[in-house]
Amino acid sequence: METTAIIRGVHISAQKTRLVADMIRGQKVSRALEILTFSPKKAAGILKKAVESAIANAEHNDGADIDELKVTTIYVDKAQSLKRFSARAKGRGNRIEKQTCHITVKVGA
Repeated sequence: METTAIIRGVHISAQKTRLVADMIRGQKVSRALEILTFSPKKAAGILKKAVESAIANAEHNDGADIDELKVTTIYVDKAQSLKRFSARAKGRGNRIEKQTCHITVKVGA
């Protein structure tokens, strides 16, 4: 039985988040939380909250044993971007895209 936690509209790019997500895919949840706790990346803190939420969902909704749970699936999708303009020389402007992403974590035995 798989249990899901979804976080939508996180203010970090999907590319940066996927680097950290790849480290914990397929790991036991205890090992995944250790990796995320000691990772210096901003995405690690966000993914840690998502994994903890999935663990809590599995325990509350399905009555699962935490010691046997693994991160079965984790993926990061690109969400909408906030488009901004930055002033440049000679009256020009460049577009800046502030990226967001959706994170989906599934845990199961």
